[in-house]
Amino acid sequence: MKKLLLIALVTVFGISHVNAQDIQFGGKLGINFATINGDNTGTLDPITSLVNFGVVAEMPINEKFAFLPELMYSIQGFSVGDDVVALNYLNLPLMGKYYISKGFSVEAGPQIGFLLSAKDEDIDVKDNFKTVDFGANLGIGYKLDSGLNFGARYNLGLSNINDVEGASDSFRNGVFQVTVGYMF
Repeated sequence: MKKLLLIALVTVFGISHVNAQDIQFGGKLGINFATINGDNTGTLDPITSLVNFGVVAEMPINEKFAFLPELMYSIQGFSVGDDVVALNYLNLPLMGKYYISKGFSVEAGPQIGFLLSAKDEDIDVKDNFKTVDFGANLGIGYKLDSGLNFGARYNLGLSNINDVEGASDSFRNGVFQVTVGYMF
């Protein structure tokens, strides 16, 4: 966890020379395909959620590199048969972005997520999950000159989110996201 925070701080302070006039702001929304990975998760099925939205800033460092902090609301979780467990997170991805060619980019970076709520149907199960989640993201994107952009990303959960007292199973989030956005 300390290494992840150190990387985030170095990234933020490393872009301090960015010209404020070059920063673009925008929003994006998308679809999540989420599941839980780890011990004894063979009976868990993925869920599809139409809720993944938030705000983004793109801070160019040079022609090829940019820093991309985001603040995203994301419904993640899993299902067992017809029973869906929805984990609602406020995620803060801190992405490095590299433009391979005009408009086309690859992205990678750490993410910290804050669990806002957890529901098993209408039952509050937030106490069964840790309130902070750390992950790593890897993705691709394409941005048109108009500001319209498209992306696909995978979030690999790095921390155990299981907080059931006495349980030894380790659970980690796994989320594939497809998004569309607009930069102003």
